[in-house]
Amino acid sequence: MSKWIKVCELKDIFPSTGVCALVDGKQVAIFRPSDEEQVYAINNMDPFARANVLSRGVICEHQEQLWVASPLKKQRFNLVDGSCLENSEVSIEAYQARVANGHIEVKL
Repeated sequence: MSKWIKVCELKDIFPSTGVCALVDGKQVAIFRPSDEEQVYAINNMDPFARANVLSRGVICEHQEQLWVASPLKKQRFNLVDGSCLENSEVSIEAYQARVANGHIEVKL
């Protein structure tokens, strides 16, 4: 049974950026796309480069959906479901994330 895990305060992440957090032993890339209290969490591992770098990627919008472009090979991953825009056979784990009382929480 999964549970919400407190990761950091919302103010710890600048708008339009992401950070990496170690959550229950997993590297999780957490993104704050805007000034609003909305956050997303995906696995930090780029499956093409086999490197934990996605938290350093650039947030972009395509067809009204938010994606992060890997800083290495530039494939884009959906922030909601982890799907890859360039290769439908590849996806990464996406986790539930929320802001509660000013803290970011993730459910693995």
